[in-house]
Amino acid sequence: MKVALTTLGCKVNQFETETMEGLFKQRGYEVVPFDACADVYVINTCSVTSLGDRKSRQIIRRAHRENPQAIVAVCGCYAQVAPEEIRAIEGVRVVLGTKERAHIVDYVEKAMHEDGIQGTITDIMQAKTFEDIPLYDSPERTRAFLKIEDGCQNFCSYCIIPYARGPVKSRQPEHVRREAEKLVAMGFKEIVLTGIHLGAYGRDLSGSITLADACREVLSVPGLKRLRLGSLESIELSPELFALIRADERFCAHLHLPLQAGSDKVLKDMNRHYDTAEFARLIKHVEQEVPGVAISTDIIVGFPGETEEDFQQGLDFVEKMNFARMHVFPYSHRTGTPAAARKDQVEEAVKKERVHRMQALADRKAEEFHKSFIGREMRVLFETEKDGITDGLTDNYIRVYTDDAVDCGEIYTVKIDKLWRDGVWAHCVR
Repeated sequence: MKVALTTLGCKVNQFETETMEGLFKQRGYEVVPFDACADVYVINTCSVTSLGDRKSRQIIRRAHRENPQAIVAVCGCYAQVAPEEIRAIEGVRVVLGTKERAHIVDYVEKAMHEDGIQGTITDIMQAKTFEDIPLYDSPERTRAFLKIEDGCQNFCSYCIIPYARGPVKSRQPEHVRREAEKLVAMGFKEIVLTGIHLGAYGRDLSGSITLADACREVLSVPGLKRLRLGSLESIELSPELFALIRADERFCAHLHLPLQAGSDKVLKDMNRHYDTAEFARLIKHVEQEVPGVAISTDIIVGFPGETEEDFQQGLDFVEKMNFARMHVFPYSHRTGTPAAARKDQVEEAVKKERVHRMQALADRKAEEFHKSFIGREMRVLFETEKDGITDGLTDNYIRVYTDDAVDCGEIYTVKIDKLWRDGVWAHCVR
């Protein structure tokens, strides 16, 4: 039997798809590309934006057209928050949310022999334990993502994810180490810790366990070359974590700290738990604690009620920050969230124009950051090769390109020559 899997959305979703792929392999299924004819199609959906919902529906219908006899199984955030919408799509035979994926093969095989739509949508708000599904074998990447946390209890006013993922659930520290050992044994040089609310890791575990404890577990694995963190809230950075980053050169000097808005009024409306002055102080503290750190961020433009003055305040604030990279998004209406119910929605044309202006600032900031490394030597983990050019990342998340003879999956010292594409061009020095 052939199974094809695809992922929409975040790195957490990508990791979860890889664990489900392993479950199918254990049961003897052959994994094929998603555009191939398969007996089973698994779509791991995203619901962080309305565009994610739409893309999910399109991919479900495409899979059914590819093979009308196939079992189409849909899981993930969109399936969790809108299961009836999924069940109404022609060809869907299995619907799971963000739990019970450990049993996806059982549900698929039940669907092969029984009529109706199989699967279950659990009350995610009552979920209390981390769904620990070990990886089966090596994903086809050079950096490995390791999910250690699920769920979020922040309830930002624009975000559906707490309703899709439920409360914070953490992987036991010994299980974190076990998976890290497996990934290093597979040959991965870098592990990226991921979670829906990564900074909240350990809150649900006994013994005052924190994210720093999970990091120590991974750093204790012999053979690991790099550890990187996924997205964190700036207010959750601890002295313990800073001490680890400073003490261990394998800990990447790169932190992704979402700002979301540079206006205090908009931040309050978003139900973010800081203002711009506090965020600026935190960033300054990070830069002092971790010299040379690269800080990336997220910005949402066009939130309901955002005036031109609010937006300009955001531009002015971002101008003062030393962001290495910015991800700029237009606000996306999510039914069921407080922001979606507001009557002061910003017109799409206005959002588009503001995104363009904020992105122009983001591009300039990134160029300034990259320029500051020209002439310097950096360590690069190379990842992909195409047409004789190989690219990879430094520990502070600069994309580096070279036409030197390098092996993907290996770390080299390079000297940065010039700006190139979305990063820099370099040559190996040893």
